Amino acid sequence: MSEQKKRPDPAKVAFLRSLPVEVKASISGEEAEQFMFGTEIPESLYYKIKDYLLESDK
Repeated sequence: MSEQKKRPDPAKVAFLRSLPVEVKASISGEEAEQFMFGTEIPESLYYKIKDYLLESDK
């Protein structure tokens, strides 16, 4: 059985690293993993980082 390791999205990793310390401290490992490797933002994480996201529909 071959084990494939997915790579995290570099832009998402950089975004998480750029957040203020207090915001990073509130993010669980599971939320961060889902964000970096998934296509959707977990709802619990969205509410923590929404003020730092850029709106793309403007």
